[in-house]
Amino acid sequence: MFLCLQSKDTPPAAKLLAGITVCYALSPIDLIPDFIPVLGYLDDVIILPMLVALTIRLIPTDVFERFRAEAANMWQGGRPKKWRYAIPVAAIWLFIIGILVKSMLF
Repeated sequence: MFLCLQSKDTPPAAKLLAGITVCYALSPIDLIPDFIPVLGYLDDVIILPMLVALTIRLIPTDVFERFRAEAANMWQGGRPKKWRYAIPVAAIWLFIIGILVKSMLF
């Protein structure tokens, strides 16, 4: 979907809805607050997939299929072609986990 959203062929409504979806996912403000047991997380489990599905529906089928094929070509033998780009992300996560473990032990 990320590749589709960069295309000029994707309608602005799909791009706007994708932005709203990301903002809702990252926002600390929810429709139902998370501190309410079960219902707090249930709204995220229901609303976010619905927003993603609606975004995909707004993308024309030919555009979506073209970029789906392009995304499939980015993988070789079950591995991404540019896997080395994940190394800095993994290093940052390991650093954060190390800090948390160190703070809990000492």
